[in-house]
Amino acid sequence: MHPRAAEFSERAEERYGIEIDVHEFDEGTKTAADAADAVGCDVAQIASSIVMVADGMATDDEPERAGGHADDEPVVVVTSGANRVDETTVADRLGAKSVRMADAERIRETLGWSIGGVPPICHDESVPVLFDETLAAFETVWAAAGTPDAVFPIDPGRLEELADATRCDVTA
Repeated sequence: MHPRAAEFSERAEERYGIEIDVHEFDEGTKTAADAADAVGCDVAQIASSIVMVADGMATDDEPERAGGHADDEPVVVVTSGANRVDETTVADRLGAKSVRMADAERIRETLGWSIGGVPPICHDESVPVLFDETLAAFETVWAAAGTPDAVFPIDPGRLEELADATRCDVTA
């Protein structure tokens, strides 16, 4: 097992007491379509972790910021591979002025993972997580396990619970 996938598995065991069944694929699972092809499932069953940053997000826990609004705050949107995240919808859900895609460096700094392998759980820092409501229609979804070549299966309700996520519509 790749060291980063092994690290993800160990973190899940330590933090949540769960055993992760990591599947690695030489052909890669970097995109939702790649992951679905490798696993042999519908692309809608791929739980993609999209990392965004929100500006002007209302917050109660950072009063030192003027007006109680946080800028450049990371958020993870766990979405079905069949869906496209809508930035306006996500901003509205977060009470933010705007959201945009996070850059690779910010993702590594905040979450501890690299683009293409960001899991929906086991981040270095606690960040808000939005969970695409359409994932709940499946018995099993597949999510990144720390590398662009590794995924793991999980019940979507359990994943939502572990991520302490807010279930909502994240599309237009």
